[in-house]
Amino acid sequence: MEAAGRLRGVLARHLDRLGLKHSRQRELVAEVFFASDGHVAVEALVQEARRVDPRVSVATVYRTMKLLAECGLAVPRQFGGAQTRYELAAGRAHHDHLICTACGAIVEFSSGRIEALQARVAQRHGFEVETHTLELYGRCAGCRQRPRLVEARP
Repeated sequence: MEAAGRLRGVLARHLDRLGLKHSRQRELVAEVFFASDGHVAVEALVQEARRVDPRVSVATVYRTMKLLAECGLAVPRQFGGAQTRYELAAGRAHHDHLICTACGAIVEFSSGRIEALQARVAQRHGFEVETHTLELYGRCAGCRQRPRLVEARP
């Protein structure tokens, strides 16, 4: 079964377990999300879904994303307290994030050395890690090349 079909199946089984309807708009939102790249905000999903069906509501998108997160297909992320963004969870290896505080760019990276160091630190403290996230905040190369805007003081 193709990847998108597998994802649709996971969602369908979750909806059945909850006794929820398989609505056309809910399926459209899921398809738009499955086709998205990176870390997508609800507002972007609303815009993309409305290209196909202008009647898709913001509430439908929020509820669908909550369902996708509940069944393990989407991971909600809040980078630096900003709006929630979602990334596809299924079939993706663990990764960490670099977040630019100037332009909002998000870069995914993986490092075996960082993972090993985290495991050693946890072991040293007798701690069993269940899950973790690593988010590094700073300015990307492009933003570092541009001068920072300084507010005029009265």
